[in-house]
Amino acid sequence: MPVRTIQRSRFPSHRLLAAGIVLGLFLLLGCFVASVALGVADISPGEVYQALTTPDASTEHLIIRTVRAPRSITALLVGAAVAVAGAIMQGLTRNPLADPGILGINAGAALAVVMAVFWLNAVSLSVYAGFALVGAAAAAIIVYGLGSLGRGGLTPLNLTISGAALTALVSSLTTGILILSQSTLEEIRFWLAGSVAGRDIDLVVQVLPYLALGLGLGLAMGKQLTTLSLGEAVAQGLGQKTAWVKGVAAVSVVLLAGGSVAIAGPIGFVGLIVPHIVRFWVGTDYRWILPYSALAGAILLLLADIGARLIIQPQELPVGIVMPLLGAPFFIYLTRSQVRR
Repeated sequence: MPVRTIQRSRFPSHRLLAAGIVLGLFLLLGCFVASVALGVADISPGEVYQALTTPDASTEHLIIRTVRAPRSITALLVGAAVAVAGAIMQGLTRNPLADPGILGINAGAALAVVMAVFWLNAVSLSVYAGFALVGAAAAAIIVYGLGSLGRGGLTPLNLTISGAALTALVSSLTTGILILSQSTLEEIRFWLAGSVAGRDIDLVVQVLPYLALGLGLGLAMGKQLTTLSLGEAVAQGLGQKTAWVKGVAAVSVVLLAGGSVAIAGPIGFVGLIVPHIVRFWVGTDYRWILPYSALAGAILLLLADIGARLIIQPQELPVGIVMPLLGAPFFIYLTRSQVRR
């Protein structure tokens, strides 16, 4: 039997993968309804449907439309955006440990927002987006530059070390600013922990263009990322303009990571965990990895936010604190695997 036939049989057919997308959409819808319904005051799914379609002036409908629905929409968008950003970074750098949080992009965006609050007294979440995007872009440029200076060029190891070093430096600067200014800390401490609570629909609409453009660019680059993940020499041999592909992919990552940090703060590990889980099912084709990552990331963050609300009722935890409980063991496992290899 030819080797090609054996390799193709390892993963589902395109028809089965398409069916998985449809199933994932239904699962996402169920998680969204559960996210809107569950909390300190549990609300039935039927009441959720009525509040979203034919609302009235009741307290339950007011809670759903002004608090829970915007929060769930935020978790859905941020989860999808961060997961796709992580998948793009892993394909772009051929680094299984790549993630907007680990490579310093989230930290750069967070520092930019903290500086804006400290120096410009920008206290509205609606003005965070521009600063977060600038910070994310600056961090990405610095990490790629530092990684290229190491022995062997921009290798996965050099990139990871550069990202870890930048994250430590930027986090120290952020902490220093917050120590100097208690007022800044009070204004954004819940945001810094990574949270989707308290987001209104107007804020979601303001950040949506950044996330939509980033997702659109990323999903359109699926074929090119698949080729590039085989190695730059292979991609160039197949006629791909690798510099152009890297540039568009980098813009997509900055838009997705910066927009996500602007609306929900730095939420880590989603972009690390989800692409690896997805690859177990779809293989190495980024035309499927990216849409599956968007679905799985949205579902994961919705479930994490539900858990954050229910663990210590009637109080709740920021979802950014819940995610490391899941992501840290997975990161350790991946790191040990890479060291053994």
